[in-house]
Amino acid sequence: MGSFHYGPDHPDDTFVPHAFAEHRVDLGEIRLNYAVAGSPALPALLLVPGQAESWWGYEKAMTLFQDRFQVYAVDLRGQGRSSRTPGRYTVDNVGNDLVRFVATVIRRPVVVSGNSLGGLAAAWLAAYGQPGTIRGACCEDPPFFHAEANPSCGQSIRQGIGPRYALWHKYLGDQWSIGDWAGMRAAAQTETPDWIAAYMTDRAETAGGEPPQNLKEYDPEWGRAFWTGTACAGCDHARMLAAVRTPVLITHHFRAVHEQTGALMGALSDLQADRARQLLAATGHPVAYRSLPTAAHSLHGQDPALFTAILTAWVATLPAASPAPAAVSTR
Repeated sequence: MGSFHYGPDHPDDTFVPHAFAEHRVDLGEIRLNYAVAGSPALPALLLVPGQAESWWGYEKAMTLFQDRFQVYAVDLRGQGRSSRTPGRYTVDNVGNDLVRFVATVIRRPVVVSGNSLGGLAAAWLAAYGQPGTIRGACCEDPPFFHAEANPSCGQSIRQGIGPRYALWHKYLGDQWSIGDWAGMRAAAQTETPDWIAAYMTDRAETAGGEPPQNLKEYDPEWGRAFWTGTACAGCDHARMLAAVRTPVLITHHFRAVHEQTGALMGALSDLQADRARQLLAATGHPVAYRSLPTAAHSLHGQDPALFTAILTAWVATLPAASPAPAAVSTR
């Protein structure tokens, strides 16, 4: 079997249509792809996907939200139809992309909810976004500390799902430059721990002749950035959490420690969640926590009704939103 090559340079092989129209906005370094649902008369909600997920992972949740919010769901750099940025995959750059998106497209205070890498981005905006622009941040199963190569608390990325990211990068290559899908499928059984190999098989990453749609739209250089530590090198998680200036909701999903190796199976451990909550509480801003130990990493994908109910109830505790300004056109 030959190599596969995907991404914006191969749109016919990569992308598929979706229920909501897609738009792109020029933010300077990147063109960011996004979708919108709901009336501009409603409060604004920004949904930020995790690593290896495009905006359409929120499609079902957007349908449920659109009567309550004007919902924006984005493709982060290196994912979906947004720009690829070789050598520039960091949490700080993602955060600054979203600062520009809020200022350019949303243009009013917004609640942000992000999953996984998106959860880190939500916390980043709550800490470092422009003052007054973020009403609150929901961090859906965020890998606080665990996404760091040298964390101040608990297991690092290399003591968890990191070998999966390393495998993606090794066999698929930056910007899908290698594309050895068959080689990656075979290597998963010998180059990753048993529990990761089993997880990847369950996810159909080793079970088919072609990659799943979400990986077709993903730049595997992101995997290298997390495995090597460059993704979080400029964003110390403890410092970020201590700088948060808005209310925060953390939802904490499945987690366990592998008995033989001590590796973390999940996004963050109970120890890491407790430390994050301590740092957030010390800021003086409200912090809410929901433990959902049977939930998948993406609750919005597994159970969109529960996800929307939890988020909607929490947003109701925040101060009232400002009205929307006049519409702005983007291309």
